[in-house]
Amino acid sequence: MKVYLIGAGMGSRSLLTRQAEQAIEESELLLGAQRLLDEFDELDVPKIPLVLSRDIAEAICRFDGEQVSVLLSGDIGFFSGAKNLYPYLKDFEVISLPGISSLSYFSAKCRKTWQDAHVISCHGRDGGIVAAVQSHPKTFVLTGGSGFKVEQLCQQLVHAGFGHLSAWAGEWLSYPEERILSGTVQQLAEDSFDDLAVLLVENHVPVQPIFQAPGLPDDAFLRGKVPMTKEEVRTLAISRLRLCNQDTVWDVGAGTGSVSVECALCLPEGRVFAVEQKPEACQLIQQNRDKFQAFNLYLVEGQAPNALATLPAPDAVFIGGSSGRLREIIGMALDKNPAVRIVIAAITLETLSAALDVIRFYGFQDTDLIQVSVSRSHSVAHYHMMRAENPVYLITLENPV
Repeated sequence: MKVYLIGAGMGSRSLLTRQAEQAIEESELLLGAQRLLDEFDELDVPKIPLVLSRDIAEAICRFDGEQVSVLLSGDIGFFSGAKNLYPYLKDFEVISLPGISSLSYFSAKCRKTWQDAHVISCHGRDGGIVAAVQSHPKTFVLTGGSGFKVEQLCQQLVHAGFGHLSAWAGEWLSYPEERILSGTVQQLAEDSFDDLAVLLVENHVPVQPIFQAPGLPDDAFLRGKVPMTKEEVRTLAISRLRLCNQDTVWDVGAGTGSVSVECALCLPEGRVFAVEQKPEACQLIQQNRDKFQAFNLYLVEGQAPNALATLPAPDAVFIGGSSGRLREIIGMALDKNPAVRIVIAAITLETLSAALDVIRFYGFQDTDLIQVSVSRSHSVAHYHMMRAENPVYLITLENPV
């Protein structure tokens, strides 16, 4: 049996390729979303409205005909259900026919090129729109679902200081109800859009990391009287976290937020959660976040581990302060992601002892412990001498039993 996976475009039949339309006309069964099937009411063949890959695959397996077409919105290679369908259809002859994606259609409508666009999906999920817009000159966004409609995403951008940027929004693309608006992000935030919508935002001055590796000088941060992980220790700690571009990071006991800021700048498409309980420190974290425009940094006010309960699973965790709850904090991280990588900064021997107890308690297989000793020069009359800073222990943990 032949199974055609067909990119049906935005929904209007007029966007189908001739090859796709011919395959549909020759099929004995049509599957797909109801709005796509409605375009073929005149065809006298069974039409079953299905969306979930497993349901579609089961319907195909039950069918005893020669040819089935599965209608998928947009293009089969662009945020399409085809990706999840392929594993189910290994025993069939699958023929994939591309369609017109919302990205190419909408870009053409707006007279914009799209080869240089950064593409994210915020359709029913947090796609990190603020981080994407702040670090890319052009961002295309699929939207939809509670909390992720065009106007709600634009409100996030306004809150982050991007209300002045130029933006375009489109809903019901290709249908008679199609509507495309342009204006500032602020203006679109004040409108209302359907779930079936896309968004394009231009930022001609995207934020780029000051350096390609961590190592901002200490005096670049606003500090007050709050403890801060010093530059050399901070650089080593972040390097041992081994961050990847879309990682989620927890910085527990964030202090001034120096580690959080540097992680956020290293991860333009990632997310960093700075967890801190002291009000003065929380204020400094916000100020440093704004100073460096690290808008993918999120302040979490509260004491760990309770403050960690609602956070997304971390890929990496830095613990600069634990208030004696080190075992519970690490336990929370492991519950959310057993493969998490953890780096602990210990200044006191008591914290070091607690870290060693954690290693034994959870049975970490891959551990590393180093002592970092830094000396800085200072002037004495016409001479320079070295003054030692307090040593810091960095403990790296991975792979518990």
